[in-house]
Amino acid sequence: MPTQEVVFGFGAHSNVPDGPELLRMVQQADRDGLDHFSLSDHPYLGERLDAYASLGFLLGRTSRISGFANVTNLPTRPAPLLARAVTSLSALSGGRVVLGMGAGGLWDRIADMGVERLSPGQAVEAFEEAIVLVKKLSGGGPPVTFEGRHYRVREIEPSPVAAPPVWTGSVGRKSLAATGRVADGWIPGHAADWLSERYRTSRPLVDEAAESVGRDPREIRTVFNLPGRITDQPLTRTRDADGRWTGGSPDQWIDELTTAVLDHGAAGFTLFAADHGPQDTVSLARWSAEIAPAVREAVTAVREAVTKETN
Repeated sequence: MPTQEVVFGFGAHSNVPDGPELLRMVQQADRDGLDHFSLSDHPYLGERLDAYASLGFLLGRTSRISGFANVTNLPTRPAPLLARAVTSLSALSGGRVVLGMGAGGLWDRIADMGVERLSPGQAVEAFEEAIVLVKKLSGGGPPVTFEGRHYRVREIEPSPVAAPPVWTGSVGRKSLAATGRVADGWIPGHAADWLSERYRTSRPLVDEAAESVGRDPREIRTVFNLPGRITDQPLTRTRDADGRWTGGSPDQWIDELTTAVLDHGAAGFTLFAADHGPQDTVSLARWSAEIAPAVREAVTAVREAVTKETN
């Protein structure tokens, strides 16, 4: 399987008053060569911009950067309509969209939207069915009939546009297994990183499920959400008491992320502000112009050296 390029992006703040600044940041990231931006999807919060309306607007004002909901609140966005939304976004943007998928977490608020409450097991079943159905309703072919426990469609014509990559925010054992069976990428929950216990115990579940259906586990990319500070000077401690990465100087970020790719199989990183608030433009510029290119260069150099040694 060919080695895939490491991707770099950032998580954007999406409250209504922040719309103009959100546009400026995404356009800056587009100019500076970042690969993606992400928006949270909490439709029960009135102060938030709608994730999918925002994606369409922002992709229309940029030229190369991809966007996605990190992650889609699936219970409020039924899979057949979600398939139409993401294939339309892909067609209009030239393929610059990823489908972030979640089974649903805040069920009290989700139920407040008039959505039928599901048990955790039912939510995961619906999550896996939704990923399968979105892919069936993409890429052309004959009309689709699908009879699942949670989704049923009859003779629905697929979009001629291919489904975008599906990255999940799976946390529990069943949803991690679903990721291995049907998804293309995994975003470890609770900002777990490559040295965390959560990652070390969760990733094998993804890999085992992939192998059980004949997939190469390397097909499922791990893209980490990283809340952290970018500082002018090196920090004496770059991890908190629980061992979670918290940031450091650009050189410390470069060393850490290069190791994450080469030694732990990381496929991408999405930067968030350390306090989960709005991203600041200075840190975003340093992430784009200093850290991402240096990690790409370091990873490429090592991989080329290994290829030369083996040939």
